[in-house]
Amino acid sequence: MSSEVKVKRGVSLYSYQEEFYTRKLDLEQCIAEVSKTGAKGIELLPEQMVKGFPKVTDEFVEKWFSWMDKYGTEPTAYDAFLDTKLFPNRLLTLDESVDMMVRDLKLANKLGFKVLRTLVSTPLEVVEKSLPYAEEYGVKIALEVHAPFTFGTPWFEERMEYILSSGTKWFGIMPDLGIFVKRMAPVMEQRYIRDGATPEIVKFVSDNYANGEDKHETLNAVKKMNYANELDIKYAEFVTHFVYTDPKILKQYIPYIFHVHGKFYEITEKYEEPSIPINEIINVLVDGGYEGYINSEYEGNRHIQDFVDVDSVEQVRRHQVLLKNILGEKKVYNR
Repeated sequence: MSSEVKVKRGVSLYSYQEEFYTRKLDLEQCIAEVSKTGAKGIELLPEQMVKGFPKVTDEFVEKWFSWMDKYGTEPTAYDAFLDTKLFPNRLLTLDESVDMMVRDLKLANKLGFKVLRTLVSTPLEVVEKSLPYAEEYGVKIALEVHAPFTFGTPWFEERMEYILSSGTKWFGIMPDLGIFVKRMAPVMEQRYIRDGATPEIVKFVSDNYANGEDKHETLNAVKKMNYANELDIKYAEFVTHFVYTDPKILKQYIPYIFHVHGKFYEITEKYEEPSIPINEIINVLVDGGYEGYINSEYEGNRHIQDFVDVDSVEQVRRHQVLLKNILGEKKVYNR
């Protein structure tokens, strides 16, 4: 017996950073573009997109909710940045870091968000001391699992152990699909080649990555090539920051996943993502009973800015079509 798929579609407004920066789209227009795709979830970077941040006026809050009503959308995730290097001569103290986290939890609550994204650089101690406030404001803290960190690394295991041992319901994870890069994105390869990298060496590095070869051994091999130039070495070093994780690992963490970043680098005219196995990933999420949002997060813009006009709107539209098509094909069977 089958039931409806409960994975929901949204968009991180980070996807529109090019158009927002160049003033082609303002915040309301970004939300309008999300609505046009049929997605409902809005992920916001208030530090980037809210004028006067961290001070937010009642007028803005009223306008924010009026946009949600107007475009049929809802707040899904608030992307927070813990600026531990705010001062040039010292790091933030623990208390200062917690104060900043509490500030963001309050603002997330004010804007209707139920999930706050925190970065891999956030010390676990800061999260621990912020959890009472997360519960007070009704906002869950989601740790972004982002390359080069991934499941199974000491960084992840320490945090997962705390989640399990504490039994907290207010701290969980937000997988970023950039930890599932199965092959290097063509837009990245092509950018390095345009900048002067040797096509054959780029192919050698990418093929080794796709075949699961040791990335650092590949880098050393390129350094030893007499004809390798500086860009070839830079590309081989760049590739060491990517990881491929088997999507099946997601299934055991479904209860702790609060949100998913649908990272992608390019959606082709055939509605395919060449580097990330999105279909496999969604299969695991659906079969595992995940009921939250997967939000489009376009990051191919930075690799094509040198030779074409970035069209993030079209890329997000294609990604949403791809998600809709995959989710529409899935059925959940009683397990």
